[in-house]
Amino acid sequence: MRILEHRALRGPNYYSRYQAIYMRLDIEGLEERPSDEVPELAEKLQALLPDIYEHRCSVGEPGGFLQRVRRGTYAGHMVEHVAIELQNQVGFSVGYGKTVDSYDKGIYNVVYRYRDEATGIAAGVAAVEIVQKLYDGEHVELQPHIDHLKKVRDVNALGPSTGAIVDAARARNIPFYNLTEGTSYTQLGHGVKQRRFQATVTDASGIIGHSIADDKDWTKQILGEAGVAVPKGQICYTFEDAQNAAEWIGWPVVTKPLSGNHGRGVTTDIATMEDLRSGYDAAVARLREGTDGVIVESYIKGDDHRMLVIGGKLVAAARRRPAHVIGDGKSTIQALIDQENADPRRGVGHENLLTQIHVDEQTHRMLDQAGLTLETVLPDGEIAFLKSTANISTGGTAADLTDEVHPEVKFAMERIGRLVGLDVIGIDLLAETLSRPLEAQSAGVVEVNAGPGFRMHMAPTHGTPRPVGEHVVDMLFPDPTDDGRIPITAITGTNGKTTTTRLITHILRQAGHSVGMGCTGTVEIDNHVILRGDYSGPAAAHAVLREPTVEHAVLETARGGIMRRGLGFDECDVGVLLNIASDHLGERDIHTLDELARCKTVIVDAVKREGGYCVLNADDPLVMDQGTYWSRGEIIYFTMDPENPALQQHLSQLGMVLTVRHGKIVMLRGKVTVEICEVNDVPIAFEGHARFNVQNAMAAAAAAIAHGIEIDDVRAGLTTFHPTPAQMPGRTNYFEADGIKCLIDYGHNVPALEALEPLVNGLATQRRIAVATAPGNRRDEDLAALGAQLARMCDILYVFETDARGRETGETAKLIHDGAVDAGTSCSVHTVMEENAAVAQAIDTAKKGDFLLLLVDDIEGATERLKGRSFPHQAEIARH
Repeated sequence: MRILEHRALRGPNYYSRYQAIYMRLDIEGLEERPSDEVPELAEKLQALLPDIYEHRCSVGEPGGFLQRVRRGTYAGHMVEHVAIELQNQVGFSVGYGKTVDSYDKGIYNVVYRYRDEATGIAAGVAAVEIVQKLYDGEHVELQPHIDHLKKVRDVNALGPSTGAIVDAARARNIPFYNLTEGTSYTQLGHGVKQRRFQATVTDASGIIGHSIADDKDWTKQILGEAGVAVPKGQICYTFEDAQNAAEWIGWPVVTKPLSGNHGRGVTTDIATMEDLRSGYDAAVARLREGTDGVIVESYIKGDDHRMLVIGGKLVAAARRRPAHVIGDGKSTIQALIDQENADPRRGVGHENLLTQIHVDEQTHRMLDQAGLTLETVLPDGEIAFLKSTANISTGGTAADLTDEVHPEVKFAMERIGRLVGLDVIGIDLLAETLSRPLEAQSAGVVEVNAGPGFRMHMAPTHGTPRPVGEHVVDMLFPDPTDDGRIPITAITGTNGKTTTTRLITHILRQAGHSVGMGCTGTVEIDNHVILRGDYSGPAAAHAVLREPTVEHAVLETARGGIMRRGLGFDECDVGVLLNIASDHLGERDIHTLDELARCKTVIVDAVKREGGYCVLNADDPLVMDQGTYWSRGEIIYFTMDPENPALQQHLSQLGMVLTVRHGKIVMLRGKVTVEICEVNDVPIAFEGHARFNVQNAMAAAAAAIAHGIEIDDVRAGLTTFHPTPAQMPGRTNYFEADGIKCLIDYGHNVPALEALEPLVNGLATQRRIAVATAPGNRRDEDLAALGAQLARMCDILYVFETDARGRETGETAKLIHDGAVDAGTSCSVHTVMEENAAVAQAIDTAKKGDFLLLLVDDIEGATERLKGRSFPHQAEIARH
């Protein structure tokens, strides 16, 4: 078998409403060997992956998939289920899968759900190898595959703290994005409603507070002057300074780097000069560049507690113990450490809830002070401490004490958060107990932490887990009904997408909203271009939804993006389906109009079920049929026929319809008629000659109304949107130059030209001269049909070629040329391969009263050629 394509579909897609992995798989010779022809294949598969028995498949009951294997299925289907089960084996609960054959023999489209993209891809690769070996009768060693998938999982997994916040956001239906690869920098929500954080530092965490927390001496000054108990100490720059400080403070003491976290370089309970030397050197080794101070301070006896304050409230408290082992009377300390590290909760770094215990110099020092070695057999019940600090990151354990905190202690901790100025703060408190006021015992705050870890609170070694991630999300989004989302409008169809996208954007901006828009040509933020290119796919959604000022997102969504990556969002508020016509057939296994319809209806299938709207073209039979079937939320139809019989029931149920009646665009709802504006007042309608733009205008108005935009604002938007290069670049841009009428458009398929034909006929009075091309990735018959349609519309046709897309040079132009000639019209057809030369020749050919139709790729270049040619002589002030 060979994997031909393998990628993640990151949002709703052709195959699923959920994110999924897509694999195009060539099963080669196995096409002739269905599973029932391989002896005991189902039994071998179940022996290898016992839990695969739970896969119901189409049978609908446990063991259903294995029944399919016994009855006979194909290798691609088996790859799907093995890829799903492998992900389940490494902790990702997935179940959805789908395998469909293609138009090519032996090639299958395998789709299966994923939680982590990299792990999902790796599971597919492993599944192909496993299934191939099962077919070949070879032994399959499963564990190496599982080990590899776990490594991939761990490399890509969010840290425990970040994961807790993301999980809490997901539970509230708040979208999230990782903003930079390899970091925990994460965005929750969309656009203007977004909040960002990294680990447990949020976008509201004060930079001054962060700096205070990072400087232990500064922290002690702030807290000490506010009356908070802190250790006595000083900053030392030499070992001699440290010796003097220890004598002044009084033994025992603690040494720590001036800046640092996670207990790195900290040594406690130092009672001798020898240990002071060791502790001082350990702190120096951890000094950051630019900080050369070591703090020597008094050692406070008492238990080490981590107090977590979020949003000014104490939400968790834990007693921490340094890494240690407890004797059993027969095992050495090294053996006890090995037993502890075998605990599945312990991992490397932050990958698990607890961290493995690493034997280092500090461990040997702690054991030596206690008169022990790694080979000592520890008596039953005796504790040997292996670290001097109680950090979870160095192998420590934690017991939850949140419910035991005295109100005075709680107030003190919350006050410290306010004094330092951090919205999320971890406070390290040494105290005998949390159940009495601090002044009634030996206690002191030894440091505070910006970006504190959550592991000890989420899954303490002992006690009740605390939902600390929820507290962060509730702080960032205090309104429990706020899901952090901004309104999203998605527009699709074969033709008219860009015009409708720009018009909806214009209406929303006229109504006072900051709009992020992505379409064929640009990504724009509040009318400012930030990206140029074809942004009719998920890349535009990512750019727009991450922009901090955007209040509304308006996104053109083309077939290519849906098929390649799925949608760039999980759901939208308004989905607009304009039309479904023949274009790009033959690409990515979309060969029929019904298949194209399913691709386009992904948009309306992604609309919110509650409070969402689908805007559908009732004049298009496929949209009316398939669009209505797949739509979620409320449907708004638009139609050129106010008496459309198919809409009468919709109206009788108080459904909404936009139509044209007596020369006006109107909204109908039940028996109510609301006039929006006259067709003649809509510039892009060309006084009704551009019927397709009347439809686009109705679709845009419907989308705006769905968003709650007032009718007056809708009217203002429709009547101030013009077919100019500024507002509609390359879409029915109309000029008059030297007495020659000219229309520039991007029509590259027959339905688009058929829609343009009435406008061309309405504007042209003499000869009609066209310049046209099409991308080479259309079918031969589509290119020939394009040429034939152009020949029927024009008297002179110049064909050029810019984008062969896999064809031989000149092949695309020849197909269009021959199609035009074979149409049998009087049209004079010429091939001029270079675009600028074709446009120049057409302009030179045109005479006063002629009509130019430029269906070109270089919109800007063609526009520049025609600018300033409305008068026979150029004015002096306009000359360069």
